[in-house]
Amino acid sequence: MEQLEWLGFTAGFFSMIAFIPQVYKTYKIKSAEGISIQTFIIYTISTILWTTYGFLFGKPAIYITNIVMLIISSTQIVLKIKYDRADKLAQKQRRYK
Repeated sequence: MEQLEWLGFTAGFFSMIAFIPQVYKTYKIKSAEGISIQTFIIYTISTILWTTYGFLFGKPAIYITNIVMLIISSTQIVLKIKYDRADKLAQKQRRYK
């Protein structure tokens, strides 16, 4: 491992944990209102590209942290879709009562 690889892992660690509070809050309150799915889609594409780059250049600090970030951002997208559908269904049911 390169001498300064710890710097990459440290940066990656903070990038990884940056979205965890948002994902947790979305899951906890069962709502993704106000969350931009476009932001998370772009972020997910970015993490896929960074992961590929990390693999191609043999940089574990890049590909390991981006794999974790890919999981986190994908989770947020799934929660956004799930809770938006649930919100729309609830609104529809309220209209018909």
